[in-house]
Amino acid sequence: MKVPASGRLFTIGLIACWYSSNIGVLLLNKYLLSNYGFRYPIFLTLCHMMACSVLSYVAISWLKVAPLQTVRSRVQFVKISSLGLIFCLSVVGGNISLRYLPVSFNQAVGATTPFFTAVFAYLMTLKREAWLTYITLIPVVAGVMIASGGEPSFHLFGFIMCIGATAARALKTVLQGILLSSEAEKLNSMNLLMYMAPVAVAFLLPAAIIMEEDVIGITIALARDDSRILWLLIFNSALAYLVNLTNFLVTKHTSALTLQVLGNAKGAVAVVISILIFRNPVSVTGMLGYSLTVFGVILYSEAKKRSK
Repeated sequence: MKVPASGRLFTIGLIACWYSSNIGVLLLNKYLLSNYGFRYPIFLTLCHMMACSVLSYVAISWLKVAPLQTVRSRVQFVKISSLGLIFCLSVVGGNISLRYLPVSFNQAVGATTPFFTAVFAYLMTLKREAWLTYITLIPVVAGVMIASGGEPSFHLFGFIMCIGATAARALKTVLQGILLSSEAEKLNSMNLLMYMAPVAVAFLLPAAIIMEEDVIGITIALARDDSRILWLLIFNSALAYLVNLTNFLVTKHTSALTLQVLGNAKGAVAVVISILIFRNPVSVTGMLGYSLTVFGVILYSEAKKRSK
């Protein structure tokens, strides 16, 4: 069946919006946490989660972007809360890593998500993939090891935070499949975000107050001196929600596989743009390592597709 031109244009527009919001929030996070000097990654994540809480409710309840799904039991709520905590840790870890690492290296480490997903899936469900799928993970890990050795701006704490964030992201994916596996408990990504985000806010608010001393007072004082910080935080938080919304819509109007393929290319685009904007030094070894990781991820996607 031929897809109408207007439908194709709409899909292309959605993909462009998904790319822009993904890369935009990554670059803006880096700018705020590193270049601007707003060194409060937990508070920044709190702003993101507050925006996700409010905007996802508006999108589902008022704009009807997705049908409203209710939490059916206390057990289901506990499961969602557990996912919310892991989701929150992955975002905080990613934001902390951006204080110390360039976006290009952050993306290289983030590309190892399939490796951690395969490891957690085996450890938690004893689910074995085809041997070819595991072989494709070798270049994924080898690429990051090469990129680490050739990264001029390598920072050990930033690297540990980035690895932790990547592992948490993979753990959330695997746990989501286990915890919300029954048809009665399954939630689409927009409803899951609407319930997870307030849980993340509940964890992040005391964490920001305790670990980032007087962060609210400092932010207010900064806003008095430079109102731009307020607009940057609001725009950044809205963009963080837009990433989730466009992710859901692109999957709905194309497929999960298309999203995966586009995601592989997105990392490479983000690397090139970040190098052009931030002028961070790169080495030939680092770029070769990152290229090997991306190649491994593409092979992994192909192997997974063929094994189904």
